[in-house]
Amino acid sequence: LDMLTDSGVNAMSDQQLSAMMIADDSYAGSETFYRLEKVVQEFFNKQFFLPAHQGRACENIIANILIKDKKNTLMNYHFTTTKAHITRCGGKVIEIGNKDMLDVTSNNPFKGNMDINQLKQTIKELGKDQIAFVRLEAGTNLIGGQPLSLKNMEDVAKVCKESGILLVFDASLLADNLYFIKTREEQCYNMSLEEIVHRMSDCMDLIYFSGRKLGCAKGGGIATNNEQLFNQMSTLVTLFEGFLTYGGMSVKEMEAMAVGLKETLDFHMISQTPIFVEAFGNELEKHGVPVVRPFGGLGCHIDAKRFVDHLDPSQYQGASLTSAIYLISGVRGMERGTMSEQRNEDGTEVFADMELVRLAIPKRVFTLSQIKYVADRVGWLYQHRHLIGGLEFVDEPDTLRFFLGKLQPTSDWQEQLVTAFIKEMPNGL
Repeated sequence: LDMLTDSGVNAMSDQQLSAMMIADDSYAGSETFYRLEKVVQEFFNKQFFLPAHQGRACENIIANILIKDKKNTLMNYHFTTTKAHITRCGGKVIEIGNKDMLDVTSNNPFKGNMDINQLKQTIKELGKDQIAFVRLEAGTNLIGGQPLSLKNMEDVAKVCKESGILLVFDASLLADNLYFIKTREEQCYNMSLEEIVHRMSDCMDLIYFSGRKLGCAKGGGIATNNEQLFNQMSTLVTLFEGFLTYGGMSVKEMEAMAVGLKETLDFHMISQTPIFVEAFGNELEKHGVPVVRPFGGLGCHIDAKRFVDHLDPSQYQGASLTSAIYLISGVRGMERGTMSEQRNEDGTEVFADMELVRLAIPKRVFTLSQIKYVADRVGWLYQHRHLIGGLEFVDEPDTLRFFLGKLQPTSDWQEQLVTAFIKEMPNGL
């Protein structure tokens, strides 16, 4: 089972697949683009739309336009590629999370929220001229897919407007966050999903998203009402992505994305992943496995710090646990911890705030019986966690090392683990 990510592997609906058959392949002025543009404009309530081949392409364009003179970017929490684009352009990332954000046992329903008082204080200390923009990511990937509340977004927007600072919104994981706002935020219980999206969008000066997540198609885009920014970014879309009416995307994927965005306003569609994550988390907890609470979006997140607390953080706890899970189950997960960080300039390790293993649940892909299988295997591993050893890099790129780096075990622990598994489960059942 592949639980590495939800990016680009969400299953399309029958309506999306059928829409791909009417795609217009024109290089410039494609009718497909205009259909997608209209959907994006209505969905986000924004006038201008630029296509790009995925979310990090949007980040590249935004960083190249907005990061100047080593300015700071304030955000609720970083994402790997976002931080890499900002630092590559000479900028600095400052995280302003709330007090519960990094507490894996806290049941705060909106752990992705930004601390408003700290935001005001940081702006006061730095001065608005030293801030490129404020960024919100909903849901917040690296802390367990934790959501932001609508109220927090509106409070952040108010501070940004008063300070004259751009507010940028990463809406890649909007579908899950939308579900949590609808089900956890009292003021939104009786609001339609479209109303909630428009309230969120109205807070933001600039919205970007990966269609590999939002819309369940391979692409991305940027939406704004700021014509000056739109014109500046248009030049870079043409330079990096292709012409303005496809932005590096297949026209078939553009047709599918247009349908997928509309389907994001279907509560039954957006509820599937969060419901499965909750069921998965409950099954893991029955086995005593430490997980991040409350259950967020995107996937179920195991707390590797508690799972393999006998390992030193320098041995990449999350990566080691991810490897162990694969060995005894055939399930591929994703490390979200120190291995995903970038070293300091002096070569020392940046130890992550959280050490997680993400077992992603793409939309419309898995059955509950498959989820239970994974929980059973991880439960067995937890009872034999003392057999898990560490990893070390043998090939370590300078940037985004978790994508391209190579590691090896620090001992023969993998052989010992597999031997124990075969002894107890000779048929692999």
